[in-house]
Amino acid sequence: MMTMDSEAFALSLSLFLCVIALIILNKLRKIYPKNRAPPLPPGPTPWPLVGNIFQLGMAPHQSFAKLAQGHGNIMTLWLGSMGTIVISSNEAAREMFKNHDLVLAGRKIYDAMRGDNNNEGSLITAQYGPYWRTLRRLCTTEFFVASRINSMQAVRRKCVDQMLHFIEQEGCLGKSAIDIGRFFSLMSFNLIGNVIFSKDLLDPNSKRGAKFFHHAEIIMELAGKPNIADYWPFLRHFDPQGIRWKSQFHIKRAYEIAGEFLKERMESLEKNNNDEKKKDYLDVLLEYQNNSSEGPSKFSIATVNAILLEMFIAGTDTTTSTLEWAMAELLHNPDVLHKLKSELRNTIKPNAKVEEKDLENLPYLNAVIKETLRLHPPLPFLVPHMAMDKCNMFGYQIPQGMQILVNVWAIGRDPKSWKDPSKFEPERFLEPNMPDYKGHHFEFLPFGSGRRMCPAVPLASRMLPLTIGSVVHSFDWALADGLKPKNMDMKEKIGITLKKAVPLKATPTPYRNE
Repeated sequence: MMTMDSEAFALSLSLFLCVIALIILNKLRKIYPKNRAPPLPPGPTPWPLVGNIFQLGMAPHQSFAKLAQGHGNIMTLWLGSMGTIVISSNEAAREMFKNHDLVLAGRKIYDAMRGDNNNEGSLITAQYGPYWRTLRRLCTTEFFVASRINSMQAVRRKCVDQMLHFIEQEGCLGKSAIDIGRFFSLMSFNLIGNVIFSKDLLDPNSKRGAKFFHHAEIIMELAGKPNIADYWPFLRHFDPQGIRWKSQFHIKRAYEIAGEFLKERMESLEKNNNDEKKKDYLDVLLEYQNNSSEGPSKFSIATVNAILLEMFIAGTDTTTSTLEWAMAELLHNPDVLHKLKSELRNTIKPNAKVEEKDLENLPYLNAVIKETLRLHPPLPFLVPHMAMDKCNMFGYQIPQGMQILVNVWAIGRDPKSWKDPSKFEPERFLEPNMPDYKGHHFEFLPFGSGRRMCPAVPLASRMLPLTIGSVVHSFDWALADGLKPKNMDMKEKIGITLKKAVPLKATPTPYRNE
């Protein structure tokens, strides 16, 4: 016989399932017009309550690519109660970004990304509108404009040199294998610290910088975790996994540290009002903060803090993952590594450094970066878009509020667009009329396209080849523990970015040109 406790549990469970069913039925009633077949794109049949969530797998970008082979390159999935349209071909991406870019320029906000300030100051998560356009204009006319990027060339060189020094200290002197991705991460974080604050945040004497890095790392980790509150929004209030609570805790701690840097800069400006110096990003932000004529309103302190933190989070993780994948592919393909070494050592003067002015004379190096981005885009689904209104694509209706995922990982491996798509072959980018990553070639979209395209492409296009060129030119590399290239683990792990499942470890030996 059932006890009173078991009966109460069964009743509670039944009520819980009924509530979920009612919520989903209500959502479906809004999406599907009465007495008419739903004009959504095709997709696998969803299970009651959970939808297609069990078809996510451990690598959703791969799972969705396989599903698209059977259901089409514009496909509907239900992740719990969250309706999702998946774009998986260059034709579908072209249709989206060419003809529906405005209506699909909304942003799907995951629970870990929801700030207490309604995402104030966030270029990534702000909804499309006047405020977002102000933030975007700040990036395109101030942060990533050619003149400012050129003026900070010495800063980038310094950060790369520091990284090379640390690699030599830890790897070469100790003759031990190092976690290469960790050095890329520290370099990327320090670079952003220099362009924003004009200081090394990871200097041994900077305890605040180390704390800021710690909080930023945890925020990135939490943002990449699957969160059931996103699949069943009525659970957001309960935050069952504690992801939002933890995210907000570390965001607030990071804001406090950023606020200290901000206060110091403002005090310094008051004391040295007439001193001339090159402006860093914080100077530009403070000008906007004090100028009520820019955009709908002047920037608040909360906005400035949010922009600062977002730059660190977005810039560090994406740069690190791309650099680590590039090195992994080079070590996995010794013939490609040999060709790159030959180009570098035939172009760069003996014992000289790789400089940014050399990059235009290093076509194979640039091809290695492009091929890495094709096979391992830093954000395999970009950042999720959202339909701000209903629209029609290829005869299917995209309802308002639907999440839009562009599977650029699948698009970059489509055999209709690429010969031997799974092979790492930089030579393909040496052929004439090959696509670039500026958002106009829809078979190659590592940074997206349209209004929501990553604004930092001008900086990335310099920093990625400069870093890989410097690391390959300065050292010879051997895999850890005598591992053979063909036996490397090249499996992927998806979080906020596409990372190697197993961190890349190798031993560096300084290259000496005798």
